[in-house]
Amino acid sequence: MGFLDAILGRRKPVRPDLDQLFAVPSAAVTLEAGAGFRPTGRGSVCFASVEGGAFARVRDEVRELLDADAAPGHGVPVEFSQDTYGYTWLLATHAPEDIGALVNDLHAVNTLLTEGGFGPQLLCSLTGFEREGAPLALVYLYKRGTFYPFAPVPGAIERREVGVELQVRALIENDLRVEPELARWFPVWGAPGL
Repeated sequence: MGFLDAILGRRKPVRPDLDQLFAVPSAAVTLEAGAGFRPTGRGSVCFASVEGGAFARVRDEVRELLDADAAPGHGVPVEFSQDTYGYTWLLATHAPEDIGALVNDLHAVNTLLTEGGFGPQLLCSLTGFEREGAPLALVYLYKRGTFYPFAPVPGAIERREVGVELQVRALIENDLRVEPELARWFPVWGAPGL
């Protein structure tokens, strides 16, 4: 950061730290003990799609890597979908008790996209949790290097449980780097993995 940046109040953006994802299993233990949220075994990565052969090759590498890990007869290990905003979602599925493997997959996807030169297209990753039918996601903001909880109201159209999100923040702030600016806790309505 230069002298002029300091005078004008500009800040250097936080560099993403993908290794932060490895703290999710610890946060999962805290969430279950403190609030009864259990992992669902589903997690996803959201990124802006890019046309071209290089991106198609990276996408194929991601599919091959995650499909190779899948146990035979346990469903589709990785699915791609597109949301109404045109973003691509990759959904990875594991047994709910194997959150470590799920986090490894999410980390691998983020790493492959970053190493392929598509880091700027990464938006977020989420890990799904559930308590008595109520969904919760721990969302990792790639460009900020932080997490936040997202708790949509089951069956409601675009409503969230803000009280639950604040409770979860208080529980996990010692396990994860939580996004301090609540205005950046963007809703991810209909995200695969919730």
